[in-house]
Amino acid sequence: MDNSELIEAALEAAIAAQEAPEGPPRLAAAIRHSVFPGGARIRPHLTLAVAQACGADDVSLAAAAGAAIELMHCASLVHDDLPCFDNATTRRGRPSVFGAYGERLAVLAGDALIVTAFQSLAVAASKNPDRMGPLMGTVAAGVAAPSGIVAGQAWECEPRVALTAYQRAKTGALFVAATVAGAQAAGAASAPWRALGEWLGEAYQVADDIRDVAMDSEQLGKPGGQDAALGRPSSAAELGLSGAIQYFDQLIAYASASIPSCRGSAQLRTLVRQESRRLVPVELTRKLVPSVTRISA
Repeated sequence: MDNSELIEAALEAAIAAQEAPEGPPRLAAAIRHSVFPGGARIRPHLTLAVAQACGADDVSLAAAAGAAIELMHCASLVHDDLPCFDNATTRRGRPSVFGAYGERLAVLAGDALIVTAFQSLAVAASKNPDRMGPLMGTVAAGVAAPSGIVAGQAWECEPRVALTAYQRAKTGALFVAATVAGAQAAGAASAPWRALGEWLGEAYQVADDIRDVAMDSEQLGKPGGQDAALGRPSSAAELGLSGAIQYFDQLIAYASASIPSCRGSAQLRTLVRQESRRLVPVELTRKLVPSVTRISA
């Protein structure tokens, strides 16, 4: 199987384990709705790519780690769409879990996904018990306080926040988890891979800020203009659209340069470059800010 198939198989196994005739059928449907069909699955792709670059002897463990991180990401989106946060009824071009199943089931589905992530990772890591603890700790750190995605969401509840701290927690934390977990799943040193996750995570949040301003709801697949409407920190607001685009390119360049020397470094740089073009297309920026010269990753 290729990496996409490995990821989807790991996600399907995790979600299928939560489905049984004796369980509440609408909750099961809400959980499945939150995961399938997915987005780009960049976090699990990154986990697998790092594991393979490190010479992984068990890609199934890397796939499970990546799937666990993706489940955490899906849970955060389900909760992010709730009325107490974005009050978004659409996500990925269709009804959000809240829009399709209501607020109560959206809360429960998000909670269930968090537990499912750890449950599925524990099962997969049972063949490599020495790697289970580090992987569990890495995924947990990407979610919990003081600097995981929960903290990132909580910064929106504070009267003041530094933009970089907000971005690193809300988006960057799971990217760090993805790169670090990839190395851990391969039994390799994880510290050299942290910088890649940090730079990519911040780049993704900057890209999200740009897209929120530059694209309409149909293009985004979710409500646009939310940062301004909800008064959230935004690179586009702080730096201007042209400044945010230039900062995004700079972050992508830093991410590419941070990739450790290994047999898979060229493929990883290609992945970073492809994602940068998908997130902030050159054609879009030429249309919006013709004066900006893009830096190739």
